[in-house]
Amino acid sequence: MANVYFPLIRPTARSYSPGTYPQTRFQAQNGATTVVRFTNRRSNSELSLTFANISDDQAAQIISTYESTNSGWNRLVFNNTNGAVGASNNLAAYIREVNGSGLQWRFAEPPTVESVKPGISTVTCRFTGFLDGV
Repeated sequence: MANVYFPLIRPTARSYSPGTYPQTRFQAQNGATTVVRFTNRRSNSELSLTFANISDDQAAQIISTYESTNSGWNRLVFNNTNGAVGASNNLAAYIREVNGSGLQWRFAEPPTVESVKPGISTVTCRFTGFLDGV
């Protein structure tokens, strides 16, 4: 498993969810609830990035990154100049998943490319943060 760095393309929109803690909830007939938590680490964080009106060459870079990441089940790495650009340092650490979470970013689905006009596209990407077993 290798690191694949996301291209240095600034997103125009971003959505982030820190994920959940894997657990199962049991409820008795009297309403008493017990929760069994399976780990103290989050999993399945979600990140969505939109790149509006970028060049087709930049769109091709994103597709190439998708292939490099998913073909070998590699980790996708964001930094403060691509996926986390514009966020405060504290929020950027969560978006980049470098705060000790152990989560590894991967594409949740292939990028969507919408042609705006010749040579210009809008690309939407969705990512999931996986907690890989080692």
